[in-house]
Amino acid sequence: MSGPPDIDRDAPVIVRDEIRVDAPVDVVWRLHTDVGGWTRWRDDVPVARLDGPFTTGAVFHWETGGLSIDSTVLAVEPERRTVWGGPAAGIEGRHVWTFEPDGDGTRVVTEESWAGPPVEADPAAARAMLSASIRTWLEQLAAAVRRG
Repeated sequence: MSGPPDIDRDAPVIVRDEIRVDAPVDVVWRLHTDVGGWTRWRDDVPVARLDGPFTTGAVFHWETGGLSIDSTVLAVEPERRTVWGGPAAGIEGRHVWTFEPDGDGTRVVTEESWAGPPVEADPAAARAMLSASIRTWLEQLAAAVRRG
């Protein structure tokens, strides 16, 4: 792949969603990149661990939806963009997040691709599952910012 890391544009499932968060980018960024802190504000993530800083090449372990996932950080543009990916239960996921100032808040856009045999077996179900997961993640991120 040339250029910066991105989702798999050829994957059978690609989901994009966004939300406006009422906080500056630096506040949203800290919540997003504090992987160990996800368990405090994501009720669907009982385990999340990153040993060391959130930097390109770092690997973090987390669990969601009954899946145990080891994700590798593929790109970090501080307070602007992150990309991570990895396999889980036969699904190869790639997740891109962008953060843009929007007045006194932040526009958070996320896009994720899923590929692999479980996705190819039922793309519609995989898309529905991924869409729900991403929407929940965005809403919980916004709610965590509101709670301070």
